[in-house]
Amino acid sequence: MTVTAPAPPTKTRRVVFPFTAIVGQEEMKLALLLNVIDPKVGGVMIMGDRGTGKSTTIRALADLLPEIEVVAGDPFCSSPTDFDLMSEEVRQAVEQGQAVETVPKKVSMIDLPLGATEDRVCGTIDIEKALSEGIKAFEPGLLAKANRGILYVDEVNLLDDHLVDVLLDSAASGWNTVEREGISIRHPARFVLVGSGNPEEGELRPQLLDRFGMHAEIRTVKEPALRVKIVEQRSAFDRDPQGFCAQYQAEQDALQQRLIQAQKLLSEVNLEYDYRVNISEICAELDVDGLRGDIVTNRAAKALAAFEGRTEVTVEDIRRVVTLCLRHRLRKDPLESIDSGYKVEKVFNRVFGLEAAE
Repeated sequence: MTVTAPAPPTKTRRVVFPFTAIVGQEEMKLALLLNVIDPKVGGVMIMGDRGTGKSTTIRALADLLPEIEVVAGDPFCSSPTDFDLMSEEVRQAVEQGQAVETVPKKVSMIDLPLGATEDRVCGTIDIEKALSEGIKAFEPGLLAKANRGILYVDEVNLLDDHLVDVLLDSAASGWNTVEREGISIRHPARFVLVGSGNPEEGELRPQLLDRFGMHAEIRTVKEPALRVKIVEQRSAFDRDPQGFCAQYQAEQDALQQRLIQAQKLLSEVNLEYDYRVNISEICAELDVDGLRGDIVTNRAAKALAAFEGRTEVTVEDIRRVVTLCLRHRLRKDPLESIDSGYKVEKVFNRVFGLEAAE
């Protein structure tokens, strides 16, 4: 049984640049939306030049998402109905039939600072309290706050590899486990992991890169007219944030509804067996290690079909996501100058018999 608590008094929230007002960078926006529809796609790695709006876009996405129901006073943003998204205390309360108070909450976007320690990320156990009072005293970390939200790591290629491993493990399993001196605490940590970085500052190790579901590459806009439009929009937003957002409110609401419908429709989407075979053939021909490429491409294609309001995946759906899902899984040849995205498209066209469309 759940009881909805009265909504807290409205606070003046920081105004965020609207997602629907962002010009260009379609590849990045699509990858983010598909991960929101199906978080099991496995997150997005966004690599691109400085000042291309990576952080702005991710904050805009978090602001766009609908509010979620969370258990009041729970540090893990526990769901009142989904056992996979509940902390142990909430699960026990629900199983015992206790009334659980809920409140609506905006989807959180947690920024992971570069200098963060493992304790700050995962949380800490107070050993003294555990030994003296016999209770599991846990100080939640950033993974707890990110549950059911978005965890954003800027300059992920500069983050300690061990921390990246921890983040990716939690993102894949949906749980965070903290163990110390024989005491173990586990809590839900299901979030959309978004990493961004500038390739000039170093690449991510291939083993870690492979763990990100999708990889979007963004470049600085070259067309003068488009650059002028971006600058004018930013100036208009800075002058009157509320007025600017009001202009895009209808589009924001429409996109939000589209995402909600896509999440509901996702379980009904079908991907034909022949198409699944073709996807695996592409992965095999590109010499992609493991099966992550196959799984992510299948998931992303279904999410795109759901986003378009369809229950059948088309060849066009697969074409739009295949490069995003596979380009970062190809083995790099240092002497090769061909863009990995081009290689994926070439093999896709051959496998699906679309060579004439090249």
